[in-house]
Amino acid sequence: MSDSPQPYRVLARKYRPRSFRELIGQDAMVQTLGNAIRRGRLAHAFLMTGVRGVGKTSTARLIAKALNCIGPDGQGGPTIDPCGVCEPCVAIAEGRHIDVVEMDAASHTGVDDVREIIEAVRYAAVSARYKIYIIDEVHMLSKNAFNALLKTLEEPPAHVKFLFATTEVNKVPVTVLSRCQRFDLRRIPADLLSAHFSRVVEAEGVAAEPDALALIAQAAEGSARDGLSILDQAIAHAEMGEGAPVVTAGQVRDMLGLSDRGATRRLLALLLEGETAPLLAAVRDQYALGVEPLSLMRGLLELVHAVTLVKAGRDIVSPGQSVEERELLAEWAAQIGFAALHRLWQLLLKGHDEVQGAVLPIESCEMALLRVMHAASMPDPGELARLLREGAGVPATVASGAAATPAGPADTPVARLPGTIEALVELLRDASKWTLAEHLHDCGALIALAPPELTLRLTSPWGGGDFFRDLAQALKAATGVAWQVREGREEGQPTLLAREQVAQAAERDAIFETPVVKAAMAAFPDADLDQVEQWSTGQ
Repeated sequence: MSDSPQPYRVLARKYRPRSFRELIGQDAMVQTLGNAIRRGRLAHAFLMTGVRGVGKTSTARLIAKALNCIGPDGQGGPTIDPCGVCEPCVAIAEGRHIDVVEMDAASHTGVDDVREIIEAVRYAAVSARYKIYIIDEVHMLSKNAFNALLKTLEEPPAHVKFLFATTEVNKVPVTVLSRCQRFDLRRIPADLLSAHFSRVVEAEGVAAEPDALALIAQAAEGSARDGLSILDQAIAHAEMGEGAPVVTAGQVRDMLGLSDRGATRRLLALLLEGETAPLLAAVRDQYALGVEPLSLMRGLLELVHAVTLVKAGRDIVSPGQSVEERELLAEWAAQIGFAALHRLWQLLLKGHDEVQGAVLPIESCEMALLRVMHAASMPDPGELARLLREGAGVPATVASGAAATPAGPADTPVARLPGTIEALVELLRDASKWTLAEHLHDCGALIALAPPELTLRLTSPWGGGDFFRDLAQALKAATGVAWQVREGREEGQPTLLAREQVAQAAERDAIFETPVVKAAMAAFPDADLDQVEQWSTGQ
């Protein structure tokens, strides 16, 4: 009797990481875990947070294997490189180990579900070194469930470890966060995703163009699972070659409704040249090909951002970028000033937000691009004030509009407005807006700053009302100029607090590398550096 064929497994499940070596894009976390295991400094609770598909639940399972691995000979201890062949490793990988309990908090939200865990932790593990509880989407637990878990979470028995995963860490109570060792899993860079997908298609016996894999990596937005799901769809969508499917960039664009990079460059060129009729015709051509208006606006934003980076001196080589595109970016960067690029960015960003919520998306896209075309040629407030002071002629684009009125008191201060987020924080502190200043310092991820316009994302919620409204009012009171403060959806730059923590960590690492401290650690291996007050290498 022949064996029945194995059911098909989607790529996202088939290529789930089986070891820390296969966990892409999370090197810092793996190093920290490895050091903790080697030094025997294991926390009793771990919290993995990050966007969807970066490996939170997979990391929790890998930690469970690392803590319970006994090695091929049965004599091993906890290790960052679990063998994968011993009984605990195999049972955990297959999801059948009796001492590793997984719970989905989205469907087990109540206090009764947590009470079962609390009662079970009193009993020792049946066959493993540690009894491990993995709770996915832990932020979904009710308030009473969290409260019931607190005491056990703070002082669990030595044989118990808790592993939590969540996409919304801001919804987890601070009392729980303070009892966990937290790991923030990063979005996976597009180049790493593209390389990973290349290995996957090779293992699957599928041919794929590098540009196609680059497009899929960009569409995944840092999520390995999303990217593998798109790749799965692309393989099914691909035409059959000589015995194997061939995934092409054109097919991926059609499948996802993406704008062609060349078409996006032509659109931006028409915008900059002020060609109205050809611009509208090009937009409609893209729409007829199935490109979503929102995707078109996003493509223009990405292109303007790339030009700005090149002008700032950063060498960018993204996956799928052609030599022609790099040359054109350099040409635009040489011709367009920073002020014009900032205006283009802000106008396109406003247009993107309008198209996103529009009843008539394509019409809103056309109107937004026409506004960009005409507003981009207008002088900025500083240039306009200079023209008026010198008695020069006012450009025709603004001669008949409100901008042609005599320079008011707000025109001149614009050039003196704080141009960095550090300066904004200091301005708020000087104005005695301490709470706003500290929240901006700790939780403000800067996306764009072109005074008096500010776009940022909060990494933690503001408990005192509408933060963006309060910040705009405080800045207006401090500068005398009306500010537009918007909430963005992009990742943004690291917060000032995060930058300071990175600097402190680097200083701490540098201290540990000095000969004196190395000798002290060798003599006292259990010692640790409590706090860095001041360090001097003088004689």
